[in-house]
Amino acid sequence: MSRKPKKGYFVRGQFVAEGSELDLQLKAELKHFQDNSKTELKRESTELQKLGEQLMSLREGLFERLQLPEKLVDALDEARRITNFEGKRRQMQYVGKLMRGLDEAQLAAVRDALDEQRQGSARDSLALHEAEKWRDDLIAREEAFGEWIAAHPDTDSQQLRALVRQARKDRQPTQDEISQGLVPRHGRAYRDIFQLVKEHLQHDDE
Repeated sequence: MSRKPKKGYFVRGQFVAEGSELDLQLKAELKHFQDNSKTELKRESTELQKLGEQLMSLREGLFERLQLPEKLVDALDEARRITNFEGKRRQMQYVGKLMRGLDEAQLAAVRDALDEQRQGSARDSLALHEAEKWRDDLIAREEAFGEWIAAHPDTDSQQLRALVRQARKDRQPTQDEISQGLVPRHGRAYRDIFQLVKEHLQHDDE
């Protein structure tokens, strides 16, 4: 009487009987791999959806340079128009799905564009901070005028001196402001100094 063949399968030329220790081990490894794959896919999907959300705030010039698929561009435009929370959430899921259709080169270009915008914003903030510091120094310190002219000799010194003089005059608090503990007001000269300084700093950067 012939023996009934065992149920099983071959792995790399080796027979694995169903229910055997090796069979259980291989199935456990397969399940672990599948679970990890699902986790990785979910993580990747979430990342791409967030990338799509950031694309919505990308300035026009950088956005157009990417030459994204028309379907993705339309989906992002629609997401911008939607105000309902649940509707926007579903639309962004759709955007994330379309983002998965981009190849690695396109995704790299998207990340580079977002980095470029962030770096530009950081530079702008530093430039504004520097302009504010110079404005305050010019009004507060006599020496600051000479320091500025030495660093920026192309400045209209008469115009700047007149603005500084007017800003200092505007800065003097009235008796009412002193009695009420109010902060001194800033007039037009204060704003004009800032604008003049900012334009010179931007010109130097260029």
